[in-house]
Amino acid sequence: MAKANPLLFIQQVRAEVSKIVWPTRREVMLTTVMVFIMAALTATFFFIVDIGIRTGLAALLNAVG
Repeated sequence: MAKANPLLFIQQVRAEVSKIVWPTRREVMLTTVMVFIMAALTATFFFIVDIGIRTGLAALLNAVG
């Protein structure tokens, strides 16, 4: 196994960090809004499904028992 060269490692890290493209403030805000919208839609969907399952199960249990 080769020995690690700390100086070479730091140079490589700096080279990789310089390649990062950071999102703009507008991109971050837009993405955040989209995440909140999708979370609200998902919560609404599962709320409706839950009501449907609960209603169906209650009707089934009332019919049987």
